[in-house]
Parts: sequence; structure tokens; C-alpha cells
Amino acid sequence: MAFDFQIIESDGVTAARAGRLTTPHGAVDTPVFMPVGTQATVKALTPEQVAGAGAKIILANTYHLFLRPGAEVVAGAGGLHGFMNWDGPLLTDSGGFQVFSLADSRKVSEDGVTFRSHIDGSKQILTPETSIEVQHALGADIIMAFDECSAYPSERAYAEEALARTTRWLARCVDEHNRSGDKDRQALFGIMQGGAYHDLRRRSAEEITAHDLPGYAIGGLAVGEPKDVMYDMLDDCVDLLPRDRPRYLMGVGSPDDILEAVARGVDMFDCVIPTREARHGDAMTARGRINIKNARFERDYGPLDAECDCYTCRNYTRAYLRHLFKAGEMLSATLLSLHNIRFLTRLMERVRASIKDGSFTKLKADLLFYYYGARK
Repeated sequence: MAFDFQIIESDGVTAARAGRLTTPHGAVDTPVFMPVGTQATVKALTPEQVAGAGAKIILANTYHLFLRPGAEVVAGAGGLHGFMNWDGPLLTDSGGFQVFSLADSRKVSEDGVTFRSHIDGSKQILTPETSIEVQHALGADIIMAFDECSAYPSERAYAEEALARTTRWLARCVDEHNRSGDKDRQALFGIMQGGAYHDLRRRSAEEITAHDLPGYAIGGLAVGEPKDVMYDMLDDCVDLLPRDRPRYLMGVGSPDDILEAVARGVDMFDCVIPTREARHGDAMTARGRINIKNARFERDYGPLDAECDCYTCRNYTRAYLRHLFKAGEMLSATLLSLHNIRFLTRLMERVRASIKDGSFTKLKADLLFYYYGARK
């Protein structure tokens, strides 16, 4: 079987679980953080560097690759794996979230979403069918259904309308995938919507799980809502999805959100945080986030993070990293991105080990205490 998900161990105190997701391009141990390679590249890093930082699976963006260079160009290279020289598992999002972010230049209809390209202003349309067609051409191992993501806050009427449309679009995505796809080569995941309304989330879960899919995602969170609202929604959302399928919380990458979601039974995460923050001089360390621009690092000849085993921390000092950033050198973004991705992949390694040995609750408390300075 090309796709499989097995739960290897469950935590005895929380709903956390350690598992293994098998894809045509290799197995991925979960819980897992997926670096974002929006334009078929994780910014500032080579595929070898990404793999060396411990990443096993990368996310690429359907919306951006649809506009440039175009799905046919990627397909001509044998799909994303050949195009970007990544031989591990890949996941592509559907383009739904990017279209959602174009609120001022898009029009949503039952057919799909019409919008203006951010590149050249040309009129474009994405439908459930074209999203799936593009993702077939891109060739990722996991592809996402086209959905309508509601903002926070959203009026109940709109959240309900977006949910209903997402359900109808999912049926069209499934039909298109069955018609023109290869289920042994690509796994289609459905996406839960419903805003910050518990009953709508329950309804969405019932409707998307009516399709027997290899996995399911929780969408429409981490879109500006307070953390307590996110965690409250997750308390319901996660349990509504099948236990024997991977559960993917979209767009989440901060340590506290990851740990809280893992404790509730989430298996997969993605976010641009590690590379975006790196380009602004921010580094994630065992003792919290630091900004390398700070003057106190000018003569600091210690590693970025004494507890980190990444290439950056093994070879360079804070003083040198500060110099690179202040001088505008591109190497700054590379070294800080490499470190931040390793920080999150190492965090997930420790999480998986703690679930297996029964120490997850302690690890979670310790990590949050030292990272944020207060036990949570």
C-alpha cells in the first residue's frame, strides 16, 4: 500500500500520539513539522540543507506555482520532486488560503474563485477541479482539497456559508481526483472549516469524514484569533476526526501552539515562521527567541544556542551572525533559517521520544517554561 498511517504509541496522560505516515517517497514519523517551500524552495536553503536539518517532508504552494512557473513547466520536469531536487515526501496546499488572503481582489462563487494575479494583474480562476488538476501535475505525495477559509472574526452566517461551500467543493475535489488522479501516487486530504463556532466545526467534521480519505486537516485556525480561542476550538476539533488517520493543523509553527496541539492529538504542522523570522534576524533557542541584531551580541563568541546541534551552532558565533545580518549578507538568512528549522525538527524529535517513553507532559511543561519564561 503506497499510503499508510500507523499509531506507534499513545501518551498515557494527554491525547498525544507518535505515529508513522508512509508515502510513495518515504516514511515520516509524526508528530512532524513541515518547512514551507512556497515557490518550490525553502527560502535561503538548498534541499540538502533542509534534509540535513532533519526535515522529512516539505510543503509547496499550489497558488504560487500555478501562477509561476505554471503547472505544465513543473510537470515537464517530472513533477515537483524532480523540479526542486527533493526526493522525500511533499505536500501541496490547495491555494485556498492564499486566495482567502486576497480579500480585496477576489470574487468567490459556487464555481470557484476569480482573482487578479499578484504578479501581473491578470485575471485568474481557481476551481476545485483546477486546484486538483494543478496538484496532479505538481505530483506531491499529499494534496489538499480546495476550501474556503473564513477569517477571524467572522459572522456566523458567513462561516456557515463558507463551510457549506467547502463541503460541496470537497465532493468535486474527490470526483476530480477519482477521475483523473492516481490514488496510489497521491493522497487527498479534506479540510475542516467552521470558524470559531463549535457546532459548525462538528458539522464540518461530519461532512468531510463522510468521504473516506487518507487524512484530514483543520483549517481556519491560526488566522488571527487569540490563542485561548484556538485551543478551545482544538479541544473539540481534533476528537471529531478519525483516530486512525493523520490530523493536520494548518499554518501553525510556534512552539507553544505545536505543543498544545500535539497534546490534543494533532500529527502534522506547517508554517513559514522559521524562515521568515530568520530573515528578520530572529532565532528560536532553548531559552526563548532572540534577535541577533541586538547590540549585546556584538562580542558574544558563543553559539546561537548552546543546546542545539545544527550546523550553524556547531560552526558560528553570535558575534559573527550579528555581523552578517548588520552587513546585509545573504549568508545570515541561510544560517539563521538552518538553525530555526533544526530547532523545530529537533523539538519534534524530542516530542516523539517523550510520547514513547511516557514523559511528554513533563517535556511540554519544561519546554514552555524555558522558552517563554513561565510554566504553562
